[in-house]
Amino acid sequence: MSRVAVLKGGRSLERQVSLKSGARVEESLRRLGHEVIEIDVGHDLVDRLSAERPDIAFVALHGRDGEDGTVQELLEVLGIPYTGSRVSACIRACDKVLAKHAMRDAGIPTPDFFAFRQTAVRSLGASGALPRIGERLRFPIVVKPASQGSALGIKFARTADDVPTALIAAFSYDRKVLLERYVAGRELAVSVLEVDGQPHALPIVEAVPEEESFYDFESRYQIGRTRFICPAELDAPVAARVQQLAVDAFRLLGCSVFARVDLMLDGETSAPFVLEVNPIPGLTDTSLLPQAADAAGIGFDELIARIVAAAA
Repeated sequence: MSRVAVLKGGRSLERQVSLKSGARVEESLRRLGHEVIEIDVGHDLVDRLSAERPDIAFVALHGRDGEDGTVQELLEVLGIPYTGSRVSACIRACDKVLAKHAMRDAGIPTPDFFAFRQTAVRSLGASGALPRIGERLRFPIVVKPASQGSALGIKFARTADDVPTALIAAFSYDRKVLLERYVAGRELAVSVLEVDGQPHALPIVEAVPEEESFYDFESRYQIGRTRFICPAELDAPVAARVQQLAVDAFRLLGCSVFARVDLMLDGETSAPFVLEVNPIPGLTDTSLLPQAADAAGIGFDELIARIVAAAA
C-alpha cells in the first residue's frame, strides 16, 4: 500500500468544507490499508512534502490554491503524483468566465453572460453599461465571482436596482465578476468518473432546497437543508442529453479522473445548460459525487480506491 498525503484545509473561503472532505478521505484511505499523512495546507507545505516524500498526494483542497492549479503546479515541481485533473484543466475550470467562453465557442449550451473586472468599473466606467447588460440578459440575472465555488458570493438581481449591491458582494470575493442569465428550473449535477481512461457520467443528482429559493452555500453543506434526488426523475432522452453534455464539458476543459458538472434544466423547455465544471468536487457526507457514485453501485471506499489508483 502507499503513503498518501491528504492535502486539505488551506486558507480559502472553502476551508471548512475542505477539512470535512479531507477527514472523510483519510478515514477511507486507512480502511483501504494506506499510510495517511494529514496536511493542513499552509506556508510550510513544500517543506512538509519534501520531508515526508509521500507516494501520492490526495488533493482535497477546495477553492483557491486547490482547484485553480496552484497546488498541482507545486506537486509537479516536486515530482509527487497527485489525484484529479492536471494543472491546465484546473486553471480553465476554476475560472468560470474562461470556462464559459470555451463552452460557448464549442457549442456547449451555457446561459448567456457578460463579465468584467473590478478595474473596468474603476477605470473604464463599466457601471454605465449595466442598464444595457440588464436589457441583453433580461432580469432576473445571477451575479457571481469568477473563481469561487460552493455557491459563495452568488447573488440574484431581480431588477436593475439590485445589481449594484450584488456586484459589491461578488467583488468582495473576486476581482472578476460574471453576470449570467438566470435559468429558472431544476438544479442538476452530473459527476463524471473515468473508467479505463474514458469519462463516464454517473447517475444525475437533483438538488431541491427545502427553504431557500436557490441552492446556496448553507443548504449545500448542512444536512436537512436540501433534499437530493438520485437518480433524478427525468425522461430518458433528457437524462441522456444532460449526461452527454457533462461528459462533453469534462473533455473540453481537459479534466481527468473525476469532476462534477453543474447544470440547470429549463423548467419550460427542458433544455439543459451547463453552469460550471468542478475539478475537485466535495467529498463530504452531503456532497454530490459520493451520492452519485453510491447510486451507481460504487461505495465511498471504492471511489477513493479508484481515484488513488489513477494517480498512481
